[in-house]
Amino acid sequence: MVTVDEVRKAQRAEGTATIMAIGTTNPANVYDQSSYPDTYFRMTNTEHMTEVKHKMQRMCDKTMIKKRHTYTTEEVMKENPNIKSYKAPSLDTRQDMAATLIPKLGKEAATKAIEEWGQPKSKITHLICCSTMGPFMPGYDYQIVQLLGLDLSINRVMLYQQGCNGGGTILRIAKDLAENNKGARVLIVCTEITLVGFHCPTETDVDVLVSHSLFADGSAALIVGADPVLGVEKPIFELVSTAPTLVPNSPGAICGSIREHGLTIHIGKEVPDLISNHIEKRLIEVFHPLGITDWNSIFWAAHPGGPAILDQVEAKLGLKPEKLRATRHVLAEYGNMSSVTVLFVLDEVRKKSTEDGLKTTGDGLEWGVLFGFGPGLTIETLVLHSVNVV
Repeated sequence: MVTVDEVRKAQRAEGTATIMAIGTTNPANVYDQSSYPDTYFRMTNTEHMTEVKHKMQRMCDKTMIKKRHTYTTEEVMKENPNIKSYKAPSLDTRQDMAATLIPKLGKEAATKAIEEWGQPKSKITHLICCSTMGPFMPGYDYQIVQLLGLDLSINRVMLYQQGCNGGGTILRIAKDLAENNKGARVLIVCTEITLVGFHCPTETDVDVLVSHSLFADGSAALIVGADPVLGVEKPIFELVSTAPTLVPNSPGAICGSIREHGLTIHIGKEVPDLISNHIEKRLIEVFHPLGITDWNSIFWAAHPGGPAILDQVEAKLGLKPEKLRATRHVLAEYGNMSSVTVLFVLDEVRKKSTEDGLKTTGDGLEWGVLFGFGPGLTIETLVLHSVNVV
């Protein structure tokens, strides 16, 4: 009979994909959440819509977000008035800006990750890029190759329209590539900008108010590979297993589409219930082989979505407040950056672990979980193993 210890040993066998570096960045422009409705209604010339403005202010106050970074400024709106006109055709303008801004921000995050990794760029064998915003051909993976001076023969994968589960999805793909291609070093670059989905407020479109009170711009880059070179590469987390799934009968809970007037997003009121009612089943499935049933005994890197999701997950699982500390911190300081957010959370977990003098990168614990929640409704679940803090 196979014991739990034997299962754990097998889960951590030689060749397990390992995160070796993380780099994050945001645009320089920052909005204070408490005063954002004032700015938003001013830049869209809709200050006369006082009731709608007060409604959005209440939404912003409930998000628990303190500030957000974005490329969307009053200057941009003045130069491109079609963007701030409700449902005015403006996709060409948005795409032209995204084609420059997404690679620019991605390069900044990738440069930080490569510097932390400490290896020559020539050792990067695979590149995976992900963005919910701004699809174009060639994709921004092509631009990243050019901007970083990567090998022109690098293996590339470009993902679009993944939404908030994209951070987990891109890690799942990187794990497969790293473990099935000997010596592979995979550069992940995940970038989101909200300019593609910026819209003018109206009396009836609540989805616009919801998305504009939550979303922000950011980019995260990671280096993933198996069998780290001792003394040269410094492991941060091991990617032990992955388990993506769709919540049944929920295609419209989180959805979006590209229209002539830009990206539209809908987040249903049922989302917190759907996630909290299905999350324990995912935990039981992925941690059963490890003999783990206490969800407070693992560290957490979860996509925040919004405070209602976190509150319900916390209550449903009986989590101690510190379990979602990193997630709440990232939401407060950066907002919801869609696919990028959970990668910021992962970085926050390892940074805070080091700052607090804990023994491992995962809040001093051995095992952890990463969750991404997105359109579909999709749940990406990854089992993580921390490493000792040197």
